[in-house]
Amino acid sequence: MSLDEIALEGSAITPHPAIAISFRSFDTVCGEPVRCSVEVADTILQQGQGMHGSFSRGDTWNFMAMQGPDFQSHFVDPAPASNADLGRTIAQLMHLDVSDKGKLVGRVLSEALPEGVAPEVSSRVITSERAANGLVTVLDMQQVGETRYFDAAGFPGRTVGLSTTSLPGATTQ
Repeated sequence: MSLDEIALEGSAITPHPAIAISFRSFDTVCGEPVRCSVEVADTILQQGQGMHGSFSRGDTWNFMAMQGPDFQSHFVDPAPASNADLGRTIAQLMHLDVSDKGKLVGRVLSEALPEGVAPEVSSRVITSERAANGLVTVLDMQQVGETRYFDAAGFPGRTVGLSTTSLPGATTQ
């Protein structure tokens, strides 16, 4: 998969990675894999201490809550959202003129504002070519306008959030 497909190919002056990896993750069989996933990584942190070093749904799924007169009450947003969106939304509410630096700038979560309308969300799965050992890298993503949201990526069966049945004939060695 190209670095551009996972938004790591940009115009930053810092060196670009030559390769990107996602640490293996798995379910602890707690009944909610996204909340109880374990990741095999290069750290001494224990389960639940947070790592964000994998592309599993346990590391990409975040919780945000907004409260106050500028937001709908008891609203659960079905659209994807990111930390970048939160800053963008607050800037709009404060009438700040924010100039973009690069492409990863987020969007205003207008659907959470009073009289807000749910945006159109598209989903897509990008796959690599099958390797000699049968493995396929899968990227599960959503998009709102030009803003991409990565839900999970890695090998089905080795990454929480990617089903082993997401690809016909995928090997989960």
